[in-house]
This record gives sequence, C-alpha cells and structure tokens, in this order.
Amino acid sequence: MKIDILCVGKIKENYFKEGVSEYSKRLSRYCDLKIIEVSDESTKEECSEQEKSLVLEKEGQRLEKYISPDAYLIALAIEGKQYTSEGLSAAMDDLMVRGNSHIQFVIGGSLGLSPKVLSRANEKLSFSKLTFPHQLMRVILLEQIYRSFRISRKEPYHK
Repeated sequence: MKIDILCVGKIKENYFKEGVSEYSKRLSRYCDLKIIEVSDESTKEECSEQEKSLVLEKEGQRLEKYISPDAYLIALAIEGKQYTSEGLSAAMDDLMVRGNSHIQFVIGGSLGLSPKVLSRANEKLSFSKLTFPHQLMRVILLEQIYRSFRISRKEPYHK
C-alpha cells in the first residue's frame, strides 16, 4: 500500500517534527509513506473573502500538482465524515480490498482547502468539530493511520 500525505506548509516546531518522524518510522513496516509539503501563502490575520479565496486557490494549485489521478483522495475537512479508530481501520481495509492501493490524504493550511481540491476528493474526513493547527493535525493523522494498520492486523496497541 502506498500512502501520501499532502500538506500545506512546513513543520517548524521540533516536537511536531519528532512526532512526524516517529510515526513515519513506525509506518514504514506497513506501507510506502511519502509526505509532500507545498508552501503556504502568507495571510493577514483579518483578510477579506476575496483574499481568502485567492490564498486557497494558490495553495490548491500547488497541491493539485501532486494529486495522483489513480489515488483515492481523502481531504481533511471539518465537515467531513467522522470515524472511530476501528471504523477508520475498516474503511482503509475496504479501500484496499476494492483495489485502492494508493491513498492520498490532504491537509490544508490555516484557511483550509480550496473548493477545487475538496471537489476532487473521493472522501472528506474530519477528526473533530474542533479546529487543529495543521502541524499538529499531521501528527494526529499519522498516528491514526498507524493505529489503523495495527487494528486491522490485530496487533496490540494502547487504547
């Protein structure tokens, strides 16, 4: 299985880098993992809807270059479907059974994802109604993917 994490922005804090590194290492025994970062647009704290649309469009264009036409694309979005850990594991297993051997997850920047990227997604996934920093979300996503593999293989993992 091939899994790509497409992300807007770079991780700056060492503690997030360490978390990403640890789960990437753990996942290497289950899948071919690639993390692809695209640059984010600088945004004023208070920006107009037009400015927001322009930022999302530019970041979306950068992401689109890496979206594979044969991949099953899962966009992280607050309005997406919420799973339990067991449910996400079952959904990933189901994708593999149906022949989707390439899954791409996409994490937007501070303003989210462009409408074009969201419309291309095969599925929208939400981890909570809460908003998380995109750097932290990367660690959470990697941990849940790792947990999904452990669950599907009936391997022990803390609850």
